[in-house]
Amino acid sequence: MGRGKIVIQRIDNSTSRQVTFSKRRSGLLKKAKELSILCDAQVGVIIFSSTGKLYEFSNTSMKSVIERYTKAKEDQQQLLNPGSEIKFWQREAATLRQQLGDLQENHRKLMGEELYGLSVKDLQRIEEQLELSLRGVRMKKEQILSEEIQQLSRKGQLIHEENIELYKKVKLIEQQNKDLYTKAYGAENHSPFEVPSGLALYDYAPIQLQLSQPWPQSASTQSRR
Repeated sequence: MGRGKIVIQRIDNSTSRQVTFSKRRSGLLKKAKELSILCDAQVGVIIFSSTGKLYEFSNTSMKSVIERYTKAKEDQQQLLNPGSEIKFWQREAATLRQQLGDLQENHRKLMGEELYGLSVKDLQRIEEQLELSLRGVRMKKEQILSEEIQQLSRKGQLIHEENIELYKKVKLIEQQNKDLYTKAYGAENHSPFEVPSGLALYDYAPIQLQLSQPWPQSASTQSRR
């Protein structure tokens, strides 16, 4: 048989009421602790017994829970009340203006402006900020330069490999020209000094590309102009 349904009403017997309070209080605090752990929730429970005794549980601190609750209730009331909502956004705008002013003042000081009235300690703090920023800029610059050097190195390697392939093709054509000349004139007539123009054999090295300088114009060409 199942348990009978308990009627939720005040227990008249003081002894039974105290026993029930003790059991259900422990169960409630246990459930609150489990809720905070399982759901990563911020939980705060405050219980006053009929005799005025305080029992509480909080997974962070009861003060922070109460402050958060108070702020949430104030924000909720401000959103429900049009006049309060206007005041809320006015305060937010004033806070943002203050933060913007502080940032602009700090920026001017970092730029070396409006330094009057600052102590040596304040100036030293600004100097440390500038050195830290400069160190970060230099590290970023070195990183970019290193990446560009690696990219140029890869491109140079590809060009070098293409240069080697072209060199091999030139040597192959040279050998083919030599074989054709041998077939045409015979091996006994072959002499490197008698090879027809255009078939002379050379030792080709990898090509080194270089920009040429413009030819100077002759005096006759200038006079014709």
